[in-house]
Amino acid sequence: MARNEEKAQSMLNRFITMKEEEKKKPKERRPYLASECRDLAEADKWRQQIMREIGRKVTEIQNEGLGEHRLRDLNDEINKLIREKVHWERRIIELGGPNYTKYSAKMTDLDGNIVDVPNPGGRGPGYRYFGAAKKLPGVRELFEKPPELRKRRTRYDIYKRIDASYYGYRDEEDGILVKLEGPAEKKMRAAAVKEWMEMEEIKREAKKSVKSGEVVEVGLGSKILFEEEEDVIEEERMEREREEKDREKEYVVHVPLPDEKEIERMVVEHKKMELLSKYASEDLMEEQMEAKAMLNIQR
Repeated sequence: MARNEEKAQSMLNRFITMKEEEKKKPKERRPYLASECRDLAEADKWRQQIMREIGRKVTEIQNEGLGEHRLRDLNDEINKLIREKVHWERRIIELGGPNYTKYSAKMTDLDGNIVDVPNPGGRGPGYRYFGAAKKLPGVRELFEKPPELRKRRTRYDIYKRIDASYYGYRDEEDGILVKLEGPAEKKMRAAAVKEWMEMEEIKREAKKSVKSGEVVEVGLGSKILFEEEEDVIEEERMEREREEKDREKEYVVHVPLPDEKEIERMVVEHKKMELLSKYASEDLMEEQMEAKAMLNIQR
């Protein structure tokens, strides 16, 4: 009895389902070209349909056990749907709708970094890889960045980075160096004062011992001798520098230099000889020279 009731219920369910399908409109097909659509709501509806198909295929392509050929086919289908989605988004903009291209997802590599994939055609996104397709042979190498070659800096690049900070002119602007130099300066000053006071004490002890005729201690005497040797060396160095300066100032002239009158006379004589050689004949010049010789005229 229960079996007959189940059969009746099953037949009733099929009958109700058939009636509901008859009441529905025939299933619409998406236009082949986006330019054929004239309604903004229709274009948005077809875009949403493409987005759902892309989502299903992207979920399916995450399975690495599908095999290489199936993964490549799925990746090709997804790229085809993405291109079609771009056409519909462009058509929506033409019909006055929102611009969905601004919020399109970026492609990432295996580490999650965004990868820019240019399109050789220059329009729309390039070929993309999704899910397990990124790990296929020959595809993984596309996402690996080549090692960066370290370019050697030229002399121009080195000098271009040199500024006042390089020469230490701005070391005290941050105040850190002043804070560090303060204690060090106090320490060095205290050490210098202590050394000076020790030397003064040594000198006083030495003077007292010389006056009283006592023998000075070895340590004190060595310090005094060292100080005296430094004074002697410094005096000798200053004496040599003084001699070198005096030697540089001395200048001995071994050839007598003519004065201004002698130079003027020689210039006049030279011009006179040039005029005579230009306007006088050789015979006249010889006679003039003989007359000067007879009269014993040197000029």
